[in-house]
Amino acid sequence: MGVQTAAPVGVDMLSERAALMRESLQKSQSITDNMVSILGSFDHRLSALETAMRPTQIRTHSIRRAHENIDKTLKAADVILAQFDLSHQAEAKILKGPHDDLESYLQAIEQLRNNILFFSSNKSFRSSDGVLNHANSLLAKAISNLEEEFKQILSSYSKPVEPDRLFECLPNALRPSSESPGNQGDSSGKNHSSNNHSGHQNHSLENSVYITPTLIPPRILPLLHNLAQQMVQAGHQQQLLKIYRDTRSSVLEESLRKLGVEKLSKDDVQKMQWEVLEAKIGNWIHFMRIAVKLLFAGERKVCDQLFEGIDSLRDQCFAEVTASSVAVLLSFGDAIAKGKRSPEKLFVLLDMYEIMRELHSEIEMLFKGKACNEIRESALGLTKRLAQTAQETFGDFQEAVEKDATKTAVLDGTVHPLTSYVINYVKFLFDYQSTLKQLFQEFENGEETDSQLASVTMRIMQALQINLDGKSKQYKDTSLTHLFLMNNIHYMVRSVRRSEAKDLLGDDWVQRHRRTVQQHANQYKRVAWAKILQCLTIQGATSSVGGGSIGVDGGNSSGVSRAIVKDRLKTFNIQFEELHQRQSQWTVPDTELRESLRLAVAEILLPAYRSFIKRFGPLVESGKNPQKYIRYTAEDLERMLAEFFEGKTLNEPRR
Repeated sequence: MGVQTAAPVGVDMLSERAALMRESLQKSQSITDNMVSILGSFDHRLSALETAMRPTQIRTHSIRRAHENIDKTLKAADVILAQFDLSHQAEAKILKGPHDDLESYLQAIEQLRNNILFFSSNKSFRSSDGVLNHANSLLAKAISNLEEEFKQILSSYSKPVEPDRLFECLPNALRPSSESPGNQGDSSGKNHSSNNHSGHQNHSLENSVYITPTLIPPRILPLLHNLAQQMVQAGHQQQLLKIYRDTRSSVLEESLRKLGVEKLSKDDVQKMQWEVLEAKIGNWIHFMRIAVKLLFAGERKVCDQLFEGIDSLRDQCFAEVTASSVAVLLSFGDAIAKGKRSPEKLFVLLDMYEIMRELHSEIEMLFKGKACNEIRESALGLTKRLAQTAQETFGDFQEAVEKDATKTAVLDGTVHPLTSYVINYVKFLFDYQSTLKQLFQEFENGEETDSQLASVTMRIMQALQINLDGKSKQYKDTSLTHLFLMNNIHYMVRSVRRSEAKDLLGDDWVQRHRRTVQQHANQYKRVAWAKILQCLTIQGATSSVGGGSIGVDGGNSSGVSRAIVKDRLKTFNIQFEELHQRQSQWTVPDTELRESLRLAVAEILLPAYRSFIKRFGPLVESGKNPQKYIRYTAEDLERMLAEFFEGKTLNEPRR
C-alpha cells in the first residue's frame, strides 16, 4: 500500500517541472523575437542616419583639403619670397663688383645661378619670365666683370722673367761665364775643343738639377682657378682662352727676347758671316735648353694648376701660349738645317741635333695631348732634318778632303793646314761619339755604330792621304816631297795615338803608318844626302905621282891626286852650304822627329867626313891655303846640322 502511493507523487513532480520548463522556453522565444524586432528597427534607423550624415562628411573632407592646400601655398610662397630675398642679396653683391670681396662675389654668382634654376623650374609663377630675364642679365654682367677681374689679376702677376733669374735656375755647369746672355761658355759650342762631350760630362749634365721658375705666385693660382671655372660654367671658354693666350704668350715672348732670342728669317741666317752665325747657333742651343727646361716647364705647371679639372682647355691654352715662341726657336734651327752645307757646320749641326735629342722626352711630356700635336711634330721634324743634314755634311767632308785643291803652298814641308784641319776635325768627331752613334741609328743600315764610325774615320784618313800625295808632287825637290809626307803622316799617327780614334782605327793602322813615316825619312836621307856623300869617296881615283890606286878603304893617301881631293872637298863645301841654307828653312815641327832625323843624317855624314879628312886631309894641309878646302871640322858640321829643319826664314810660326 505504501509503495503504490509514492509512485504517482513522483510523476506529478516531473510533470510540473516539465510544464515550467516549457513555459520558460516560450517566454525566452518571445523575448528573442522581441529583440530581433528591436534590433531590426535600430538597423533601419542607423541606415537612415548614415544617409542623413553623408553630405556633412563630404563638406568636412573638402574643408580639410582646402586647409592643406592653403598650407602648401603658404609654404611655396615662403620659398618664393626667400628666393626673391636671396636674389636681392646676390644682386647687391654683384652690383658692388668683385674687386673688394671676390669670394662673396663668387658666392653671389652661384646663388644667382640657383635662382635661375629655381624660376626655370617654376614657370607657372606669373612673374617667372620677368624674374628670369633680370637674373640672366645680371649673371651676364657678373661674368663680364669676372672676365675683367681674371684679366686684371693675370696681367698684374704675369711679368717677363729676367735672364739672371733664369740663369740661377740652371745647373752651375751651364750658367754663363759673363754678364752677356750670349756668352754661355762651353755650352755655346763656339770652341769645339772645349765642348763638353765626354761621357762623364754628358752624364753629369743629364743628372743636373734644373729649378722650374715660379711664373705666377702660388697664392694667386687658386683664385685664378676659381675665376676660370666660373667663366667655363657660364660658357665663356673662348673668352677665357683668348685672355689667357694673349696675356701669357706675350710675356713668354718678352722673356725670350730679354734672354737674347731673335726672330730671324731664313734669308737673315743665310747672309750672316760664319763667325757670327756660329756664335748665334751656340746661343740658340743654350736658349733651347732654357726655353724647354725652364720657361715652357713653368708655363705647363701654371696651366695644369690654373685649369685643373678643365681638361678641354688645359692643353689647348698651353699650346697656344707657347706656339709663337716655339716657332721662333725652331725656325732658326730649320734655317740652319736647310742652309748651304759646309764642313765647318758639321759640329754645330751635331750640337743642335744633340740638344734636340736631349730635350726630346721633355718636349713629348710638356707638349702632350692632341692640341700640341703640331708642336711635337715640328720639334721631331727639326731633329730629323738636322740628322739628315749632318749625315750629308759628313759625306761632303770626306769628298772635300779628297778633292781639296787649295793652292796653299807649304814651302818648308811642314804639316799642311789641311792635315791639321782634318785631324782636328776627326778628333772633334770623337767628342761626339754618343751623338754620332745616335745619328747612325737614325739611318739604320744593319752595321754596328762603332763599325760605322771606324769606317767613316778610315775613309777620311785615306782621303787625306790621297790628297797629300797629290800636294807633295808640287815640290821640285824630291827630298822635300818625302820630308813633307813624313811630317804630315807623322802628325796623323801622333794625333791618332793621342786620341780615341786609336781605339777604332786600331794598332795595325798605327803601326802601318809609322812604317810609312820611317820609309819617307829613309827616302829623304837617300835623296837629300846621297850626292854629297859621293864627294867623300875617291873610289878608283889615281895619281900620276906615287903610282898605286887607293880608295877610301885604302891604307894611305900617297897614291891619291891632291887635285881630286881638293875638288871633292870644294864640292862638298858648296853642296853642304847649299843644303844648310835651304834645309834650315825647312821645318820638322815635331821635336822628337826633328832630333831623330838630324841624328840619322849625322850618323851617315859625320863618320864619312871624319874618315875622309883623316885619310886625305894631309894632302890638302901640306899645300897652299888648306882652310880654303877644309872649311869645317866634324864638330862644325854637327853644330850646323842642329840648325836644319828649324824654318828660320819663314814668318809662319812652327806648329
